[in-house]
Amino acid sequence: MIQVEDKPSVPLMPMPTPTPPSLINDNNSPVKEYLYRSKLPDIDIPYHLPLHTYCFENVEQVKEKPCLIEGSSGKIYTYGDVELISRKAASGLSKMGIGKGDVVMLLLHNCPEFAFVFLGTSISGGVVTTANPFYTPADISKQLRASNARIVVTHAAYVEKLTDFLPHLKVLTVDNPPEGCSHISELLQGDEEKCPAVEIHPDDAVALPYSSGTTGLPKGVILTHKSLLSSVAQQVDGLNPNLYLHSEDVVLCVLPLFHIYSLNSVLLCSLRAGAAILLMHKFEIATLLHLIHTYKVTVAAVVPPIVLAIAKNPMIDHHDLTSIRIVLSGAAPLGKELELALTTRIPRAVFGQGYGMTEAGPVLSMCLGFAKEPFPTKSGSCGTVVRNAQMKIIDPETGESLPYNKPGEICIRGPQIMKGYLNDPEATARTIDKDGWLHTGDIGYIDEGEEVFIVDRVKELIKYKGFQVPPAELESILITHPSIADAAVVPQKNEAAGEVPVAFVVRSNGFDLTEDEIKQFVAKQVVFYKRLHKVYFVHAIPKSPAGKILRKDLRAKLEAPVEDK
Repeated sequence: MIQVEDKPSVPLMPMPTPTPPSLINDNNSPVKEYLYRSKLPDIDIPYHLPLHTYCFENVEQVKEKPCLIEGSSGKIYTYGDVELISRKAASGLSKMGIGKGDVVMLLLHNCPEFAFVFLGTSISGGVVTTANPFYTPADISKQLRASNARIVVTHAAYVEKLTDFLPHLKVLTVDNPPEGCSHISELLQGDEEKCPAVEIHPDDAVALPYSSGTTGLPKGVILTHKSLLSSVAQQVDGLNPNLYLHSEDVVLCVLPLFHIYSLNSVLLCSLRAGAAILLMHKFEIATLLHLIHTYKVTVAAVVPPIVLAIAKNPMIDHHDLTSIRIVLSGAAPLGKELELALTTRIPRAVFGQGYGMTEAGPVLSMCLGFAKEPFPTKSGSCGTVVRNAQMKIIDPETGESLPYNKPGEICIRGPQIMKGYLNDPEATARTIDKDGWLHTGDIGYIDEGEEVFIVDRVKELIKYKGFQVPPAELESILITHPSIADAAVVPQKNEAAGEVPVAFVVRSNGFDLTEDEIKQFVAKQVVFYKRLHKVYFVHAIPKSPAGKILRKDLRAKLEAPVEDK
């Protein structure tokens, strides 16, 4: 339990004269702070509402409209259906003993049941922790124990990963249940008239995704009703919403809902706006193009590997993608060349990036070209900071806040950021300072047009196709091998994946060890995207006097001639 009709395109508005960041001088301190805010005005956010109530607040206006479209079957659930089934799920969860603060794990690919159970858990006062079905049994076991989940909803194919927990855990499957499990119908056929009446406070947890943060092993990120509601409102509410969605939109949901980007900016934002959500079980380019053409997708949330596939695959010439008006790329930086390649394939769409972090709820900034009354955005920019929030750029060494065009660590403060890490006050204190600033570990700058540009990372996290790969996790596995004396893992640039993990390994004296043996040793213990792509053998791992791995030295080594590695 944790206490804790399609509108014509709108011409771009002229760029307003930039207003310098506000200079704040707190407590007569001689140090001035440069604080950056959105170019859009702040809005009233209904913090008092639970997340599910907020998402369904306008449901009567769209009750008969499509809400969820299952791409694999073509089955359509209206907004009325989804709201009803979600209340049935809440009743079913209550009957199974799930109450306020209790945790339900969703170990699912994209499917309607994900939305039903997530919303039902919110109604019941519970908390959803999301996990990747491709995780290894060890990964899932760690998250189950850490989150203290009482129910798992999954696919039958992944039940074997839960074997050690089956005698003590309620497992529901969305397909034919194996022995010892139940079908999800047991949950979704609850009596909606007996939906629990739960008093929910804005600071109550509703989601518990896992993130490695700026460094270290995965940690539970406590996102409250206020956190997620605020983040959605910052994007889609107000007279000129930053991300303009409406009830005639069809929003592509190919990114996994267990990832906060898709959960927040696709599912929850679409529910609030009354848009239809087209669910894809997994990414496959031919299927993707067919579904976009068939259902006239208007908004596509993607990541760089999907942009790469669309930009370079010849199959796109045989499909009509002219319905797309917005392409939002996030989860990892996108290069200017790839961005330009995509605009030649979908020339009528407004293309832009967003920048987020699980701990930030997750969106920090977004392209203003998506707004109802849009502003132009520079190529390579991540847009401007979201409304009702403040951003500052600090010198990583001195902590001094920086003016325009000076790169430093990006910090964000606002109602959308996490409550903290689950049962880890020290990691929380390292990430959120005493003044409420969340330190992202990302290096960037803000130009005179108030636009955010990411240039580097302080944090050690590797981003493989938007998935997080913590070096510390792989290093802890490597050093358990009897023939490895020391090891370090760093990112290597890769066109298809963005970054891939590679290892530098020191062999133990007297032992012969091959690259393939190490790769296989790690592959047996991790999910596919955490597998090593290359192993370099070295005499020693460079470290600081305090023992910290000097990853910059290793990254420089990767860029050196082959004979120097």
